[in-house]
Amino acid sequence: MKQIGYAYTVFEVILSMFMLQSASRLLQGCPHMRIRYRYYDQLCSIEPKFPFSENQVCVTFTWKDAFDKGSLFGGSVKLALASLGYEKTCVLFNCGALASQIAAEQNLDNDEGLKAAAKHYQFASGAFQHIKDTVLSALNREPTVDISPDTVGTLSLIMLAQAQEVFFLKATRDKMKDGIIAKLANQAADYYGDAYKQCQYKDTLPKEVFPVLAAKHCIMQANAEYHQSILAKQQKKFGEEIGRLQHAADLIKTVASRYDEYINVKDLADKINRALTAAKKDNDFIYHDRVPDLKDLEPIGKASLVKSTPVVVPLSQKFTDLFEKMVPLQVQQSVSVYNQRKADLVNRLIAQMREATNLANGVLASLNLPAAIEDVSGDTVPQSILNKSKSVIEQGGIQTVDQLIKDLPELLQRNKEILDESLRLLDEEETTDNELRTKFKERWQRTPSIELYKPLRAEGANFHSILNKAVQADGQVRECYQSHRDTIALLCKPEAELNAAIPSANPAKTLQGSEVVNVLRTLLAGLDEVKKEREQLENDMKAVNFDMTSKFLAALAQDGAINEEAISVTELDRIYGSYTQKVQESLKKQEELLKNIQNAHQDFSKMKQSNNESNLREEVLKNLAVANDKFVELVANLKEGTKFYNELTEILLKFQNKCSDIVFARKTERDELLKDLQQSIAREPSAPSIPLPTYQTTPAGGGKPAASSTPTPAPRTMVGAKPQPPARPPPPVISTASSSTASAPTGPAAAPAAPAAAPPVAPAPGVGASSTAPSQAQGPPYPTYPGFPGYCQMPMPVGYNPYMYGQYNLPYVPSPVFQNPGQPPYPASQQPGYPFPQQPYYPQQ
Repeated sequence: MKQIGYAYTVFEVILSMFMLQSASRLLQGCPHMRIRYRYYDQLCSIEPKFPFSENQVCVTFTWKDAFDKGSLFGGSVKLALASLGYEKTCVLFNCGALASQIAAEQNLDNDEGLKAAAKHYQFASGAFQHIKDTVLSALNREPTVDISPDTVGTLSLIMLAQAQEVFFLKATRDKMKDGIIAKLANQAADYYGDAYKQCQYKDTLPKEVFPVLAAKHCIMQANAEYHQSILAKQQKKFGEEIGRLQHAADLIKTVASRYDEYINVKDLADKINRALTAAKKDNDFIYHDRVPDLKDLEPIGKASLVKSTPVVVPLSQKFTDLFEKMVPLQVQQSVSVYNQRKADLVNRLIAQMREATNLANGVLASLNLPAAIEDVSGDTVPQSILNKSKSVIEQGGIQTVDQLIKDLPELLQRNKEILDESLRLLDEEETTDNELRTKFKERWQRTPSIELYKPLRAEGANFHSILNKAVQADGQVRECYQSHRDTIALLCKPEAELNAAIPSANPAKTLQGSEVVNVLRTLLAGLDEVKKEREQLENDMKAVNFDMTSKFLAALAQDGAINEEAISVTELDRIYGSYTQKVQESLKKQEELLKNIQNAHQDFSKMKQSNNESNLREEVLKNLAVANDKFVELVANLKEGTKFYNELTEILLKFQNKCSDIVFARKTERDELLKDLQQSIAREPSAPSIPLPTYQTTPAGGGKPAASSTPTPAPRTMVGAKPQPPARPPPPVISTASSSTASAPTGPAAAPAAPAAAPPVAPAPGVGASSTAPSQAQGPPYPTYPGFPGYCQMPMPVGYNPYMYGQYNLPYVPSPVFQNPGQPPYPASQQPGYPFPQQPYYPQQ
């Protein structure tokens, strides 16, 4: 983006601040305004369709403060939020800023430029006003300074002021009436003045903005006074004309003296001064009208021709929604709840019909019907049993059941592994987050993983519960299969083997063709018809498909909200009301048929001759009928279980992807936060210097330390500035008479530093020249300080003395012999003529 070229725009200063930011809130990559408009429209379109939040669709948007110049180490202030409302706010801020720049670059010498400038300024004002009204609710936290309500409110007012100024220029260019021009200018001055008042005592905008606002306020007020003076002249109010021109001239002088570096008002000042000079001359020589005081002048009227353009989506003229087929989140949620209500209703109706069918089959099997009335000869397989056997063989027989049961554990294990891996990802990330939170304590400012993962944990626990229930159901299926496996295997055999397995008995030929048998046949046919109707009814209910999206969209558009329960219940009753009625009629009809069948069977049993063989044959036929029903039930349950596990696998894979995505997002957020913390720690000042301790020495006699003009040196272990070494102690005075008589040693604090040039060293103060020599030389300075750690007197070789500074510069080589502890390493015969002055020396590095 280029910098603004129009010198009289306030936003020139603000946008120039934007350009200083390499990654400011302005989008540098979009060359045209319409791209920003389309992006904003797309954000508004997808906002209700996606659950953008930290624990659902977590997309983090990072923006930097547009007005913050940053620092050498830390850069500009930035804010990263997983909020689409925050992204919309920042993009709209860009749209307003760019609109103001486009307005500022218009050619104001023609009507097209004036119209375009006014249009863009008013849009910018509306954009900033929209941000002011919505930013707090969009962010749910404190925003950065540039998009705070105070800042954008001031920017909105500045944009209105500039738009009003454009209308003033238009009126001036079209030479409209001076009264109208004065009102337009006065309104613009008011806008500028209000904007200046809003930001005068707040550090929200760049400081260069304040003088420009003040200058523009004065300029527009001066223009209003100038044109009002022309109106006064037309009305022959010559004193008022002079008063207003004087006020205008004073305002322009203020601008020229205070704000000349921002705005050039020379042309306007010349025009006003010429008019004022002519007016005074005419009044002095001709009219002699009294010039009223400024406070006595009537206030100039105001005429506002501008207003903030409201933000109405879509902003772009040719906007195409990339997610047009997606519905708003509220509608999507309502459709999801409706589908759940629908599934519950359909499943309940189907379950009622299946339960009734199983009951009917059980009753018929217990009565050995219809095999009992089909068993004519007593030594052949009844036709109903043959039909059941054929059906079982066509469905794969016992091999089908074995394969389905074998597949279940593999499917179950696969689902368990997916679920365990998903929860493992959450556990690892949560452990890492807790460790970093413990390490950085209050500096680790982000939502704890244990709170963020609560919905996912609850979902995972629900999946665990589902799998546990599925395991129990699988166990029940296996138990049922083991109980009826042999009978089902018998049904799978050929007719000859099946006939051989069924005991033979005397035929009941006398009952064939009797009225009771015919009644039973009729009742059984009616029951079979009921079963077929139920199968068709079940298929019809499953085939019903009604899209509720349009209903919910219409409700949302009409009321602004969706009463899902009321709409769903009404529609489900309308669609499935007839099916519910048919199911109830079918259940009632079956109940009557079963009652009649049981009564007819009682009559049939009384007429039938009973013996052991016939009873045994009837029991086997009953078991075969039951085995057929159990086979059908087992196959249905096992296929349903296989379908359940496969569908659950897809759901668990989505759950795993969700866990993986949020863990990846958290890892990215963690790395960025760690980087910020490292930079923050690097910017922190080092520990303050430790003050130097004051050391004092105490003489051997235990009295107060002797006063000395030389400061006490610090020990070598001092942290901070490099210590200055103390003066080297003078050599002891050795008496020629004897070296066995000792004298009290003199502490280092009592031995002042020797002057720069001195004769051979004299004895230390307090020790007379005629004193006997001490048995030990004076102690070195460091170890005698109170509290010096680790000091003990030990004999040292003469060739090395750690307390003798500059020993390698001695003009002689010390004698390599051992002497008494503490003695100097130079011969006694040379001491009187020691050639070096007692000056401090520095140790060699």
